[in-house]
Amino acid sequence: MPASKLKAAGRQSAGGIVSSSHLVSPRSLELSEFEFGLIVAWNAFSRWAMRCMAAAGRGDLAITDVLVLHHVNHRARNKKLADICFVLNYEDTHVVAYALKKLLAAGLVAAEKQGKEVFYTPTAEGEALVERYREVRETCLMDNFEQELNHDIGANARLLRSMSGMYDQAARAASSL
Repeated sequence: MPASKLKAAGRQSAGGIVSSSHLVSPRSLELSEFEFGLIVAWNAFSRWAMRCMAAAGRGDLAITDVLVLHHVNHRARNKKLADICFVLNYEDTHVVAYALKKLLAAGLVAAEKQGKEVFYTPTAEGEALVERYREVRETCLMDNFEQELNHDIGANARLLRSMSGMYDQAARAASSL
C-alpha cells in the first residue's frame, strides 16, 4: 500500500470524526474534529436562525441579515458599520453594508448621518420582528434546553472566542507568507 494511503487509513482509524482527513496533523486530531464540528454547527445554526426568522415573519433574510439586525437591536445603542463588522468579526465591510442596505429597504433599520458617520438603529418594525424571533426561539429552542447545559455552553463559548483569536492570528501569519 502506498505511503499516502497508509497515512489516510491511519487517520481514519484514529477515531476522529473529521471532514478532511488529509488535514489531520499528528499534533492534534482534536483540532480537525473541532473544525468539523464548527462547520456542522455553523451550518445548523445558520439554518436555525433563518428558519426562526421565517417563522417570525421574514423568510427573505439571509443569515448575515439576521445577525446584523440582532446586533443593531443589541442594547438599544446606535451602531456604525465599522463597529458592527468588528463585533461580528466580519472582515469584508461590503457584506455587512449590503445587509444594512437590505434591512433599510425592508424598513427594519433606520440610518442617521452624524458628521461623516452613519449610525444604524432598529425601527419599530425591526424591534417587533426581533421580539417575534425571541418568542419563536423560546418556543422552539429553549423549550428543549436543559438548564444543566449552561456551564458547558459557557465553557464552549469561551473556547470559541479563544479559538477565534488563534484563527485570526493564523490568518495574519498566512497573509504575510
